[in-house]
Amino acid sequence: MRVLQPADWSRPRGFTHGVDIDAPGRWIVLAGQTGNTNGEYVDDMAQQVRTALERIVLLLKEAGAAPEHIVRLNWYITDRAAYEAAGAGIGAAWKDTLGRNFPPATLLYISGLVDARALVEIEVTAFVPNG
Repeated sequence: MRVLQPADWSRPRGFTHGVDIDAPGRWIVLAGQTGNTNGEYVDDMAQQVRTALERIVLLLKEAGAAPEHIVRLNWYITDRAAYEAAGAGIGAAWKDTLGRNFPPATLLYISGLVDARALVEIEVTAFVPNG
């Protein structure tokens, strides 16, 4: 996987502009994961992000993959102010679950998710090269 970073562009913080994959392998596509633990949600943005990321890591492991195989993240956030206020907690959750992997990502602020208690939902696409 080659990171796409034009020399005259500033480096993004927390994501990569793009990746180029030219290898045989397996694609893994995960449904949006929320901060749902056994049907319950805490009313805390950072904790919901942590739970969603933990769920993502477990699903990747189930497929024989790891965070470094993530090639795309789509974030859906219902509360911009809560997201911005939770920056340190979200950063810690990222470091604890995804480490130093910063794949291409899109973050959208939306009016709501299917479960009104959900503050965040994160979709993942991953690629595991053969061999």
